[in-house]
Amino acid sequence: MIPGNEDDEVDESRADVSGEIRLPATLESSGNVPERAEIVIVGGGVVGLAIAYYLARRGLDDVVVLERGYLAEGASGRNGGGVRQQWSTEINIRLMQESVELCRRFAVDVGVNVWFRQGGYLFLARNAKEVARLEKNIDLQNRCGVATRMLSPHGAQEIVPELDLTGIVGASYNPTDGILFPWPFLWGYARQAAAHGVRIFTQTAVTSLQPQESGGFIVTTPRGNVRARRVINATGAWSPQLAKMIGVDVPTYPIRHEICSSEPLKPFLRPMVSELSSGLYCSQSMRGEIVGGVTVPGHGSTYAMGSTLEFLATYSRRLVRLMPILGDIKILRQWAGPYDQSPDGNPVLGPAPTHPDFFLACGFVGHGFMMAPIVGKLYAEWLTGGHKHEIFERYTLGRFTDGSGAAQPKEDFNIG
Repeated sequence: MIPGNEDDEVDESRADVSGEIRLPATLESSGNVPERAEIVIVGGGVVGLAIAYYLARRGLDDVVVLERGYLAEGASGRNGGGVRQQWSTEINIRLMQESVELCRRFAVDVGVNVWFRQGGYLFLARNAKEVARLEKNIDLQNRCGVATRMLSPHGAQEIVPELDLTGIVGASYNPTDGILFPWPFLWGYARQAAAHGVRIFTQTAVTSLQPQESGGFIVTTPRGNVRARRVINATGAWSPQLAKMIGVDVPTYPIRHEICSSEPLKPFLRPMVSELSSGLYCSQSMRGEIVGGVTVPGHGSTYAMGSTLEFLATYSRRLVRLMPILGDIKILRQWAGPYDQSPDGNPVLGPAPTHPDFFLACGFVGHGFMMAPIVGKLYAEWLTGGHKHEIFERYTLGRFTDGSGAAQPKEDFNIG
């Protein structure tokens, strides 16, 4: 539920294992935006809210978040909740080591239980090429201090006895990867950002963005204008539209990915299981549902988020082939969300080359959710006068648009 205004008393909305997860008490769905703000963050997904939270924790409370719909409307509320350190580039491995640690401490630091459990990620290979890919990644991950190990098919079955090993030739497993519940993760950041002075406006679209000669922007909304010294574009797959308002070309695009959830079952599946060849992934929530998806190619770039029978049929066949024990389960919910695809599989961060006060936080290719804690923390440190991390030099928009940034190694492990 969303409160009608900032003075409403907020009821408990969803129970976690300790009995309470609350929506932020100061969401503003009515009233005018303030006339001025140091930073306006456009986008009320987990990336934007994480940045807002860490800015406020560092003492910058003159921050406004504008969300055109409701919190968790976009990709942040439409994903499987996986958080992993198994990547193919060193920078992403090291970022996710820190992000996993922030997730592990989330309940203590933020005060919301997100049901985070480190049951690991199990990636399955069905041919020699995929095995070689896993082995190469494992070597890099081990050098970074991530305890991923290569397994035989029977070694994978020791972790998940329900696997049908037909066609499986190898696997990788890291026991400290994990899964958390997406909604309280986002609400926790929102609640604590609001408690530290951030003003969060839902149902508040940005209709225009006007650069000012003296610096900053006039941000126009149906609730009035706010003069912002800096603007952060955290609108995910919709980032190109916001950037285009000031003539900035962001070459990211949306890709629909579908997902579904089953009836609750007796707990049996501890890790997230993912199949490289098909893009199949599945995990079991702490409430017992099997949550998973699979790659269905051929839809192209689209903002259409409807569900398809093609996905359900493909997912069902792949899942039952992998774990025949799931042949009789009932699917209760099916939905879709947008991957925010970038040309090289890496995020787009830092200021736009032509507008140094316009910052980007997009292009995460479906993994902004798991990277949000560390990206939010690093953005906040930099924008409040602290250390500028190398990601803001490496993942610039200029690497695509004007050659001002160096090309980056393509991340080839954007799966699950």
